[in-house]
Amino acid sequence: MSEQSKSSQAPDRTPRVVIIGAGIAGVQTAVALREQGWRGAITLLGDEPHQPYDRPPLSKAVLLGKAEGSTFDIDFAALDIELRLGRPVTALVPDGRLVETADGPVSYDYAVLATGADPIMLPGSEGMPGVHLLRTLDDAERLRPVLAAQHEIVVVGAGWIGAEFATAAREAGCAVTVVEAADRPLAGALPAEVAAHMTGWYTDAGAELRTGARVASVTAGAVTLADGTTLPADAVVIGIGARPATAWLAGSGVEISPQDGAVLADDRLRTSVPDVYAVGDCASFPSARYGTRLLIHHWDNALQGPRTVAENIARGDAEGLVYDPVPYFWSEQFGRFVQYAGHHGDADELVWRGDPAGAAWSVIWLRDGRLVALLAVGRPRDLAQGRKLIERGVVLDRERAANASVPLKSAAV
Repeated sequence: MSEQSKSSQAPDRTPRVVIIGAGIAGVQTAVALREQGWRGAITLLGDEPHQPYDRPPLSKAVLLGKAEGSTFDIDFAALDIELRLGRPVTALVPDGRLVETADGPVSYDYAVLATGADPIMLPGSEGMPGVHLLRTLDDAERLRPVLAAQHEIVVVGAGWIGAEFATAAREAGCAVTVVEAADRPLAGALPAEVAAHMTGWYTDAGAELRTGARVASVTAGAVTLADGTTLPADAVVIGIGARPATAWLAGSGVEISPQDGAVLADDRLRTSVPDVYAVGDCASFPSARYGTRLLIHHWDNALQGPRTVAENIARGDAEGLVYDPVPYFWSEQFGRFVQYAGHHGDADELVWRGDPAGAAWSVIWLRDGRLVALLAVGRPRDLAQGRKLIERGVVLDRERAANASVPLKSAAV
C-alpha cells in the first residue's frame, strides 16, 4: 500500500478540548480558544439542560421578574463549539484521556475543569419544602413567585448573596429577616470596623438583621435559633457560602486542597495531571502579587482566567502564560453600588476615604505603603483608579490617600 493510501485511511486526529462546566468560566474558555486561533474540536459539557447563562442577573432582574433569563448571546454553532447539555460528569480518567459522563465517555487531548462551586446547605434542610438556594436559573425561577406573593422570608447568611437577595425581596415588598451566625455582616470578607457601617443598611431598607444568631433547626414554616427564638417563615433562603464542585474528581490524580476542596492549580492554571487545566470557582492558584494562594468565587475571575487557559492551550508553549490578576467583584445592595479590588490581610493598614456614615466612601489597604486592596461604596472613580494602582504596585502618600477630595491616583508617590 502506498504512503498516500495509508495517509488517506488514517483516522481523524483532530485534537479536542473538553471543557467540563457550562457556566461563565467554561463558556469563556471555549470562546477564548477560538479567539486564540484554536482550530481543533471543542466540546462543552454542562450538567444543566438550559442553554448556558450568566449568573449575576439571577439575584436581580431574573429574580424580580424583570427578565426571563440571562442566556449568553453567543452563537456556539458558528464558533463550531459542540454543546452537550444535561450531561453530568462523573469522573476524569487521565490514563485513557477520558471524561466519563452519564451518557458515556468523551475523549480529550486537553481537559478544562470549570465546574464552579456548590452552595452549602444547612444540615437537615435538603429537600425540605419552602427552603431555597439561589445559585441556578431553576433556583431563581422557584423564588420568583415567592417574592411576587410578598411572603415573609428568613434569609440565613449575611454575606454577599444574602444581602443581594434581601435587597430584591424588600424591593418586591416581602418582610425579610436575615440571620447571621457571626457578629456582623460580611464577616468572612471585611474587618469589623468596616462591616459595622453596613449593618444599618438592613434597617434603612426595612429588613431585620440578627447577628450572633445561629440556626438550630429549619422546619416547614419556621426557623428556630440556638437561643430558642422561633422565626415564622413562608420561605427560607440559605446563603452561607459555597464549596468548589470537585468531589467527582476523586481518584483522578488531580490534586485537591484538603482545606477548601479546590483544585490546586499552578500559576498557569495547570492541574497536577498533564494537559488538564482548572479555572473559575473550582480552582485556587498561587499569586506572586500577594504571596499566597487565592480561591476567588467571583464573576471577574471566571471571566479573566479562561483567557490564560485558552492562550496556554492554543500556543502549546511549555512555559505558558502566568495568571496573577488583581481580584475584583461588585455587588448591588440596599441602593448602594459596592466594589472591591485586590486582596487584603489582617496585618495590612486600613485607611478611610470619606465618611462611612454617608452615601459614598472608600477604604483602602496599604502594605509597606503599597496599595493592595480597595473597597468603594458609591465611589466608582476610586475603584477604577485604585485597581490600576494595585496592578502597578504603586506606593501611596498616606495623608493624601486619606483625603477623599484628592483623586486616588494623585496620592501616588
